[in-house]
Amino acid sequence: MKINSLKKIFWGSVFVFLTLSIFLGLFKNSFSLAQQAKDPIAERGVLQQELEELEKLIAQYEKDISKTEKEKKNLENKIDVLRKEIKKLDFQIRQSNIMIKDIGLQIKDTETSIENISLEIEDSKKRLAVILRTVYEEDQKTLIEILLSENNFSDFFNNLMALETLSSKSQELLENIKDLKINLEGQKKSLDGEKEDLERVVKIQTLQKIENENVKKEKDYLLKLTEAEYQKYRKEKKETEKLAAEIRARIFELVGVREAPSYGEAVKVARYVSEITGIRAAFLLGILTQESAIGRDVGQCFLKDPKTGMGIRFKKNKIWPRVMKPDWAPLFLKTVDELNEKKELNLDPFTTPVSCWIAACVNKNYNVTYNVSVNSEGETTCPSGYVPFGWGGAMGPAQLMPFNWIGSDNYKYRIEEITGRVADPWDFSDAVLGAALHLKDCRADLSEREAAACYFGGWGNRKNPYHLRNYADHVMALTKCHQGFIDTGTMSSWCEARIF
Repeated sequence: MKINSLKKIFWGSVFVFLTLSIFLGLFKNSFSLAQQAKDPIAERGVLQQELEELEKLIAQYEKDISKTEKEKKNLENKIDVLRKEIKKLDFQIRQSNIMIKDIGLQIKDTETSIENISLEIEDSKKRLAVILRTVYEEDQKTLIEILLSENNFSDFFNNLMALETLSSKSQELLENIKDLKINLEGQKKSLDGEKEDLERVVKIQTLQKIENENVKKEKDYLLKLTEAEYQKYRKEKKETEKLAAEIRARIFELVGVREAPSYGEAVKVARYVSEITGIRAAFLLGILTQESAIGRDVGQCFLKDPKTGMGIRFKKNKIWPRVMKPDWAPLFLKTVDELNEKKELNLDPFTTPVSCWIAACVNKNYNVTYNVSVNSEGETTCPSGYVPFGWGGAMGPAQLMPFNWIGSDNYKYRIEEITGRVADPWDFSDAVLGAALHLKDCRADLSEREAAACYFGGWGNRKNPYHLRNYADHVMALTKCHQGFIDTGTMSSWCEARIF
């Protein structure tokens, strides 16, 4: 991508950012006006519409942030490539300079050799000239001079042949030396050419390095702009999410109650939670009907002894065992303490209703019997081969266990992330949202029936025949009743008897 194209993208993104900022300002003003509305139904309608628009804005911010992140990563990759290319060129330039220096030394050695050979050629020429002159002088002598100077003819001819042989060898040596000089001069010329080529390469590499450094500087500049744009988008998205959370919290305030809602209110809450989580509203109402009669029965026991789990069945004023598993009691107490502190409530953990233990015993074959006796001291007696099975301690309309609420599943934190306010398991809207999150974890999108069994007995029991038959099938029947009312506004007498 060319630099100009990157600039166009950047300034286009800035335009989008400014547009979204203006819309966000308008939504803030609109939210303020909506809060001034006197009619809760009208206010909820306005807030719901604004929430939908804000969620679209958040999605647009996500898209723009993703795009900016991609551009930023692309620029970072290109800068990294340029940085490596510049480093590579640095090494190549250093390598070429070393080679040039080495060739320079070779040229110097060759020049020295040529000089030495030239001197040797001159010396050979001088020696050859002396020999030739001697031969010439011998050739010029008369027969009388030769006879007078030599003892006999044989000495004269021997000297003459020796001179001629010396002359021939000197001539041959001179030719060899000349050939060597020619070769050295050719080698020097080749080295000079190689040196010039390398120097030319160094110049080109240096220019490439300068060009890459300039491009890198410009991309660094664009990266800074992109980083600033990215941070602006993130900041604006965070503000939008905060405003959306405030609106969502206000909607939950309008629909949420700590008392049992009317059926119409329960349907509205279930529908709203369904829009957020994707869990079918009728299915949610089926679970809540089975668990707490849609908030009318959130438990008939009080915890008395956190160490043993012993409690009291307050309607019968009877000591009751296994009201809460001792491992869960600290989580329950912590939940009540946090609600008292953060919501300024005045709850007593020992007079706050939780579910009772359903007196049941089980054998090693997982056969369940309800033929159980509990004496006045809370001691249980099971038939032979059976042991007590299960615990009470579920909280609120959704009957979520303390370990679900702030333990392994941590629905409290997940609800607060959505609503932006303190989560309360006894608040109907929070309870419905918690139930929906639990059903999502149980994969209601794959099978509502198995998700219901999972809701009752945990993930490991989603296919358990007992849980499917004795819990999930009841829930699915109730779900059908609720769906009929949602679709037609009417309900059969059979459904009314079991729901109301």
